[in-house]
Amino acid sequence: MKSFAWMEPEDLAGALAAGAQKGALFKAGGVDVADRLKEHLDEPLAVVNIRGLRGLDFVRVEGPVLRLGPLVTLATLSSDARVRKAAPALADAAGAAATPQVRNSATLGGNLAQRPRCWYFRKEEFHCRRKGGSECFAIAGQNEMHAVFGNDLCAIVQPSATGTALTALGASLLLKGSSGERVVHIDDFFVRPETDVTRETVLRQGELIVEVRVPVGPPSGYVKLMEKQSFDWPLAEAAVTLGNDPRVVLGAAAPVPWRAKQAEALLRGKRMDEALAAEAAHVAVQGAKPLEFNAWKLPLLETAVRRALLQAGGAA
Repeated sequence: MKSFAWMEPEDLAGALAAGAQKGALFKAGGVDVADRLKEHLDEPLAVVNIRGLRGLDFVRVEGPVLRLGPLVTLATLSSDARVRKAAPALADAAGAAATPQVRNSATLGGNLAQRPRCWYFRKEEFHCRRKGGSECFAIAGQNEMHAVFGNDLCAIVQPSATGTALTALGASLLLKGSSGERVVHIDDFFVRPETDVTRETVLRQGELIVEVRVPVGPPSGYVKLMEKQSFDWPLAEAAVTLGNDPRVVLGAAAPVPWRAKQAEALLRGKRMDEALAAEAAHVAVQGAKPLEFNAWKLPLLETAVRRALLQAGGAA
């Protein structure tokens, strides 16, 4: 690990000014950042610690919108009654992440902005496409945990459980940098490999998520399937919302949270029951292109979608 400057800004304006400097890297809870520094994925000139900034760990329900600060911890998202009532899929996604110790330090903003856990990407010996190289080693390599959708250029899976849930919930993000602020819908926040294979999100240098806005109301559900019911990355996950604009989103399945739009169309205007949940779940995995060693993901994704739909529909 190379040496770097440590910066402790007093307020958001100071953090944005520091983060805009060349070679600066933001740190909140630090779960992913610490790993990336040890793995030599990032070698910043300065680390800007925003964990202690005041006023960015809020939870508010204002009319039809749940407003969340980026420094809200996953533990708070999981346990706060307002979040659980307004967006149960988000509360369940946060509660299923990692371990209690990690959830107490990991933040919503950090979870959304974390980088892929692909073992080829994380190993400094492999100069893959996501690092600016010419090859995705997972496509023809050890790919049992990799993408089954959108995997032609890069086979990572998006690691953010809250990103999967927020995509199903139709959230939007307020981003702020030294040059101003902008609102980005969650559907446009994550970057597909065909757009830019080196990036996961639209966050610019020195830009922070300063608020997450979640529509209140639609019934929602989230299911994560793991090898063991403790700290583990998902084998498959699904988040759904019902109502006038149903959404079905697959996690651990693609480089971005993957919307199953054919399944969404099938659900529109219908009442949830066991038969509809099974049919929509089957449709949700159509069009997948599994790699050599990960076709086993398809029945798990189908199961996750079916269970999430029944959970959202009150029939689980």
